[in-house]
Amino acid sequence: MPDVRQLSVSATTTLRETLAVIDKGSLGMALLIDNEGQLSRTITDGDIRREILAGVPLDAAAGRLPAQSPVTIEEGCSRRAALELMRLKGINCIPVLNSDGEVVALWDRATLDNQILLSTPHMGETEREFVEQAFATNWIAPLGPNVDAFEQEFAAKVGTQHAAAVSSGTAAIHLSLIMLKVGRGDRVFCSSLTFAASANPIVYQGAEPVFIDADRNNWGMCAKSLERAFEDSKRQGKLPKAVIVVNLYGQSSDIDPILELCCQYNVPLIEDAAESLGATYKGKASGTLGLMGIYSFNGNKIITTSGGGMLVSNDGDLIAKARFLATQARDPAPHYQHSEIGYNYRMSNILAGVGRGQLKVLDDRVNARRRIFDHYREGLMDIDGVSWLPEPDWSFSTRWLSVMTVDAELRSRDAVIAALADDLIEARPVWKPMHLQPVFSMCPIYSVENTPVADGLFYNGLCLPSGSNMGLDQIERTIAALRNVLT
Repeated sequence: MPDVRQLSVSATTTLRETLAVIDKGSLGMALLIDNEGQLSRTITDGDIRREILAGVPLDAAAGRLPAQSPVTIEEGCSRRAALELMRLKGINCIPVLNSDGEVVALWDRATLDNQILLSTPHMGETEREFVEQAFATNWIAPLGPNVDAFEQEFAAKVGTQHAAAVSSGTAAIHLSLIMLKVGRGDRVFCSSLTFAASANPIVYQGAEPVFIDADRNNWGMCAKSLERAFEDSKRQGKLPKAVIVVNLYGQSSDIDPILELCCQYNVPLIEDAAESLGATYKGKASGTLGLMGIYSFNGNKIITTSGGGMLVSNDGDLIAKARFLATQARDPAPHYQHSEIGYNYRMSNILAGVGRGQLKVLDDRVNARRRIFDHYREGLMDIDGVSWLPEPDWSFSTRWLSVMTVDAELRSRDAVIAALADDLIEARPVWKPMHLQPVFSMCPIYSVENTPVADGLFYNGLCLPSGSNMGLDQIERTIAALRNVLT
């Protein structure tokens, strides 16, 4: 931000000296300050040029310039409001005044019009090498060496035996349900606090989603609520065909009690680790503890292939079957022959090249996001009514998104998001639970609470900008904006 003092001149400063001040700065203006320290007007080189054309010598005092009411904003004004005023007045810079009329800052359009987004892709150098290799060898069509290598490297990274690269995390969930023979009339238990992509594939198969509440100690699936759902289903004589547990915001659910219940009722567990690549549960990679695990490489994830996903399992037959189904279920014949319905779900060789490069920097991306979270927590630790997604002892979280809850008595979630938006900072609510979504409103929800925990997390929770390519200035700007609205 420009130094106000270096751009300030007095009434006795000559026009020549004022012109030098303007030339030295980068905003094309100087500030004429009166004897009380208040702003009299702004001066541009155009103002001085008009004086010279009128015959005024350069040694004349700046105080002889015609009186002019400067366009200013008050301290605390939002960036959005300042930009709108600049647009209306056709100016690119505006002084910020405190309550005494003193200039405390200068805002310019280029600096102001800089939005901080929630989570943007963070590209490196290696990705380009793998993509260029695909072009050089003409492996442009789906499949190819990058796909094979990405599957192998990914499986090794998370510690599973087999992996299949697919077009999205949603596709990976869908394939897992197909292989478990989930069909019309079946039930599938699913975390309620999640994105719709976790539940939609259940409906693709004609099955009924049954939603399970969140655990307030880790925000993942609540094992006690899951137990209640299993007991109910057993009494009804209709156990689920699968359980989909969702590991949210870069952190695993408490898997052991969930897995124990699944084993007790002989129901397979699918781990939706779309948001938790790089996280661990008791030292094991999130997504590798159930029968199958799925990951997403969407543009906002901790690593990205633009769009894509991965299905993993220690069961080689399941992954081989997934690859077959994802490649249009083409039989091994010299002609196009299909004995089963297939899907166009395989990842392209180019995108897999991007994924290989991204995988190499996964640990760096995790460390960066954890540092961002630490900055937020430390910067707001003195504000009562602010809480953070807990990280239990058994968990190592990637902090894919820094997620907080705000006590409604302090400030509503929507008010915080709106205030940040006025300062061009993107924040979003926590996922709206599936049982509150219109499309799933008729589906059951199991909770051990009178009001599901997921409801409160949604109404009071918000996600802060967390991209691993955020600069410290962006983090501090977000903290300052949060402090402004919360205090």
